[in-house]
Amino acid sequence: MTGTRNGPTGASSYEQIGKRIQRLVSASNVQKTQWVIVARRDDEPEDSWNVVLREIEETEGIEVDPQPDGSVRIGWQRYIDN
Repeated sequence: MTGTRNGPTGASSYEQIGKRIQRLVSASNVQKTQWVIVARRDDEPEDSWNVVLREIEETEGIEVDPQPDGSVRIGWQRYIDN
Protein backbone atom coordinates (compact mmCIF):
# COMPACT_ATOMS: atom_id res chain seq x y z
CA MET A 1 0.00 0.00 0.00
CA THR A 2 2.44 2.60 -1.22
CA GLY A 3 1.87 6.23 -0.34
CA THR A 4 -1.00 5.89 2.07
CA ARG A 5 1.02 6.76 5.15
CA ASN A 6 4.28 8.66 5.49
CA GLY A 7 5.91 11.29 7.58
CA PRO A 8 6.63 11.29 11.30
CA THR A 9 3.05 12.14 12.25
CA GLY A 10 1.56 9.29 10.25
CA ALA A 11 -0.59 11.69 8.24
CA SER A 12 -1.77 10.31 4.93
CA SER A 13 -0.11 11.50 1.75
CA TYR A 14 -3.47 13.01 0.76
CA GLU A 15 -3.49 15.12 3.95
CA GLN A 16 0.16 16.12 3.53
CA ILE A 17 -0.39 17.26 -0.05
CA GLY A 18 -3.50 19.20 0.95
CA LYS A 19 -1.68 20.94 3.81
CA ARG A 20 1.28 21.82 1.58
CA ILE A 21 -0.99 23.38 -1.05
CA GLN A 22 -2.95 25.18 1.67
CA ARG A 23 0.29 26.71 3.01
CA LEU A 24 1.27 27.86 -0.48
CA VAL A 25 -2.16 29.36 -1.18
CA SER A 26 -2.18 31.15 2.20
CA ALA A 27 1.04 33.08 1.54
CA SER A 28 0.41 36.84 1.48
CA ASN A 29 2.03 37.38 -1.93
CA VAL A 30 -0.12 34.58 -3.39
CA GLN A 31 -3.25 36.10 -1.89
CA LYS A 32 -2.47 39.32 -3.77
CA THR A 33 -1.98 37.62 -7.15
CA GLN A 34 -4.73 35.03 -6.52
CA TRP A 35 -2.85 32.20 -8.21
CA VAL A 36 0.02 29.83 -7.49
CA ILE A 37 2.00 27.25 -9.45
CA VAL A 38 2.32 23.91 -7.65
CA ALA A 39 4.22 20.79 -8.69
CA ARG A 40 3.95 17.28 -7.31
CA ARG A 41 7.01 16.33 -5.32
CA ASP A 42 8.79 13.04 -6.02
CA ASP A 43 7.78 11.71 -2.58
CA GLU A 44 4.07 12.41 -3.17
CA PRO A 45 2.09 9.51 -4.67
CA GLU A 46 0.51 10.41 -7.99
CA ASP A 47 -2.87 8.95 -7.01
CA SER A 48 -3.09 11.12 -3.87
CA TRP A 49 -1.94 14.16 -5.87
CA ASN A 50 -4.66 13.57 -8.45
CA VAL A 51 -7.39 13.20 -5.80
CA VAL A 52 -6.38 16.48 -4.14
CA LEU A 53 -6.30 18.33 -7.47
CA ARG A 54 -9.67 16.88 -8.51
CA GLU A 55 -11.23 18.06 -5.25
CA ILE A 56 -9.71 21.53 -5.61
CA GLU A 57 -10.95 21.68 -9.20
CA GLU A 58 -14.51 20.86 -8.09
CA THR A 59 -14.55 23.93 -5.82
CA GLU A 60 -16.60 26.79 -7.27
CA GLY A 61 -14.45 29.75 -8.31
CA ILE A 62 -11.22 27.73 -8.45
CA GLU A 63 -9.39 26.93 -11.68
CA VAL A 64 -6.70 24.27 -11.96
CA ASP A 65 -4.73 24.62 -15.20
CA PRO A 66 -2.12 22.00 -16.12
CA GLN A 67 1.21 23.49 -17.18
CA PRO A 68 3.56 22.10 -19.87
CA ASP A 69 6.13 21.05 -17.25
CA GLY A 70 3.61 18.91 -15.31
CA SER A 71 2.89 21.47 -12.60
CA VAL A 72 -0.52 23.10 -12.17
CA ARG A 73 -1.60 26.70 -11.86
CA ILE A 74 -4.28 27.11 -9.19
CA GLY A 75 -6.17 30.38 -9.50
CA TRP A 76 -9.24 31.91 -7.94
CA GLN A 77 -11.27 35.06 -8.03
CA ARG A 78 -12.36 36.99 -4.97
CA TYR A 79 -16.06 37.40 -4.46
CA ILE A 80 -16.69 40.82 -2.94
CA ASP A 81 -20.08 42.46 -2.48
CA ASN A 82 -19.87 46.12 -3.47
